[in-house]
Amino acid sequence: MNIVYLLLAGLFGYILGSIPFGWVYVKAKTGKDIRTIGSGRMGGTNSYRAAGLVIGLLTALSDFLKGAVSVWVAQWLFGGSADPAWLPWIAAFGGMMAVMGHNWSVFLKFKGGAGTGPNVGWATAVWLPIFPIVFLVGVGLMLTVGMASVASMVVAIIIAATFAVRYFMGIDPTPAYMIGGVITAAAVAWALRPNFKRILAGNERVVGPRAKRMEQKQQAN
Repeated sequence: MNIVYLLLAGLFGYILGSIPFGWVYVKAKTGKDIRTIGSGRMGGTNSYRAAGLVIGLLTALSDFLKGAVSVWVAQWLFGGSADPAWLPWIAAFGGMMAVMGHNWSVFLKFKGGAGTGPNVGWATAVWLPIFPIVFLVGVGLMLTVGMASVASMVVAIIIAATFAVRYFMGIDPTPAYMIGGVITAAAVAWALRPNFKRILAGNERVVGPRAKRMEQKQQAN
């Protein structure tokens, strides 16, 4: 039955992850299709760009909960019936599939976001102290570099590296969370391919304080 639990957790995670909260919220407030705005992605940054700060924050929270709830439900449903050695794999698979659903939503013809929200969500559900780490790093990068793509990729790498350290130090008994972190980091990187090209070309979108500084500099010139 353990493999059945694994597949059920993955299916639940994927369906939950596929719910395009950014599309729903932006459509409800503005009547616009977020896919035609900015990066075209469903995440918090593009929702903020499309419909303002409140919608951006609401989208980010909803996306975070996709990943977290996928892990919590897997642990709750199968914690008493699955083999204890399998439970980390089941939980990690549920969280990982939430990221896949977010990035390649069955409701949006397999389009979506970059996976940062659900990625942070599932990692936080596994180990709560990771949240302040990635939150501070992510906010710091947004305030300085001003590129959501850079913040997303760095956060994904930190999640994978943190679980790798925990595994090799013997804190986590299996490599389930480490492998989950590596796979979700790869998913984030794959989704951000267009952003990396724009970074190399020097025309990546910039938001926040850095964007204002750049605008003021252009006006001064």
